[in-house]
Amino acid sequence: MDQLDPQVVLGMTAGAPDAIVIIDHQGLIRYWNRGAERIFGHDASEVMGTTLEVIIPERLRERHREGFLAAMARGTTRYGENDLLAVPAIAADGRRISIEFSVILLSGADGVVHFVGAIIRDVTARRAREQELSRRLGDLASESPATRGGS
Repeated sequence: MDQLDPQVVLGMTAGAPDAIVIIDHQGLIRYWNRGAERIFGHDASEVMGTTLEVIIPERLRERHREGFLAAMARGTTRYGENDLLAVPAIAADGRRISIEFSVILLSGADGVVHFVGAIIRDVTARRAREQELSRRLGDLASESPATRGGS
């Protein structure tokens, strides 16, 4: 297979509908694509050089910070390449959204992790449908046979 021009890959990354976010070893945002702008409502220029706390609910920030620092110190993450993480997030307008993401540690030529990348998808609508279906199934299960038309 021929090598792709890096500009083609960068163009795909920039325009991807899913959020692609890269943070450095200090936890500062260094890349925020259009998908991230759409999902979270923050322009890239607003978040560059800030931390992910702009999208992490306050009650989860300390846990995230501890996990991030531990992963950077170890140079590994406890999440495998097949793990898809599901967490709540906060959009710029204050809405709570549901996201799923995968994470990858990005090492330099020296083998040291310098960046962490994430590919993030907004699953808020799907999550709401799943919760509604679960609620309906619970309602059906709690109905007596007589109210369901049984004998």
